[in-house]
Amino acid sequence: MPTHPGPGTLESVSLLAEVADELVLSGVRDTHLAWLDRVNGWVGALPYAAGHHVVHRSIASTVYGGVGLGLRATRMGADAVAERRPARETDRRLENGPRGRFVRSAVNGLIGDRLAEQRPEWALTMAVRKDGADVSVDDAGLAAAYPAATGQLAVFMHGLCEDESYWDWQVESRGPGYPALLEGLGWTPVMLRGNSGLPLRTNGVALASLLQQVVAEWPAPVTRIAMVGHSMGGLVVRAAGAVQGWADAPWTDLVSDVVTLGTPHLGAPLAAGIGHGARALSRFPETGAVARFLDWRSRGVHDLVEGLDAAVPALPNARYLLVSATVTRSSAHPVGRWLGDALVRQDSAYGTARGEELFPGAEVLHLPRTDHMRMLNHPEVHRALRERLG
Repeated sequence: MPTHPGPGTLESVSLLAEVADELVLSGVRDTHLAWLDRVNGWVGALPYAAGHHVVHRSIASTVYGGVGLGLRATRMGADAVAERRPARETDRRLENGPRGRFVRSAVNGLIGDRLAEQRPEWALTMAVRKDGADVSVDDAGLAAAYPAATGQLAVFMHGLCEDESYWDWQVESRGPGYPALLEGLGWTPVMLRGNSGLPLRTNGVALASLLQQVVAEWPAPVTRIAMVGHSMGGLVVRAAGAVQGWADAPWTDLVSDVVTLGTPHLGAPLAAGIGHGARALSRFPETGAVARFLDWRSRGVHDLVEGLDAAVPALPNARYLLVSATVTRSSAHPVGRWLGDALVRQDSAYGTARGEELFPGAEVLHLPRTDHMRMLNHPEVHRALRERLG
């Protein structure tokens, strides 16, 4: 049976049908029927109310059942055809094109843990990326991908639902991003892409294993590594640094600098709010479907609620630069204190909340009037990287 390097058109149709059946249709159905029963409880004593309720419920159940049967048939048919036909050029464009990469990374961030178990062809694995494709992590593959490799590696780890292309955020209007800056300073940018829906520690193990192999097979002797992580990417970097190495010369010994941009080291209030909202809504039949929708999020999103505490230590030989942002000019403004960069608060980005200080002696940088995404290409971060790594 032929295998495919990634999801094609038919696989996409199958996945959409599955999500529509299990999440959207079931949510609409359960909410509709719950409200129908609630209204019947209010007016059930009125003449003919009971009969109308039975007829209405029967018709609704039949309609929802028919739509669900159609979606399941669509999914099974798409799967059956996909297994029997060779990969086509349209499928390769879907996988390798910008839109395909964007959709796949976003879906992995939302339900990547389920994909790894149920639809592994859709699940991403931790990989080095160059020009929109995976790089073979052996001496030949790395030499071909990095013909001008230096001994200084700048490793970039993206955030939730992102991929390596996010490091080129608004380069048309803001100028070259951080990878281009560091390349000009003599570093070799190494872009990574992973399944951001997996648990943080799972991704940490995958990253640690990958970097150990990269260091061993790199075309030039590696003398220094700088790690740059955006949002969840900073947590994955921390989790990787805590993995006990098996090599005589672990990659962690080479890490001189770690830069985290809007990383929720001690959790993100938005993720926590989703969890609290799901628990509250699940108490009532009328809103239970909404609760299931919120709770369908991946383990990666669940892990953002708490972040990583002091049990995951900082790398002892690395200097840390912790970048935060607030949507207000001053971080002391009540709105700025509460919202932070609209996703992560400043105290969490600095690892200093709840009486903890995860990074003693770390340098911190605050970006005023900046949101979570604009941290990906910001002149103040450019300046700090140039001073630190130039």
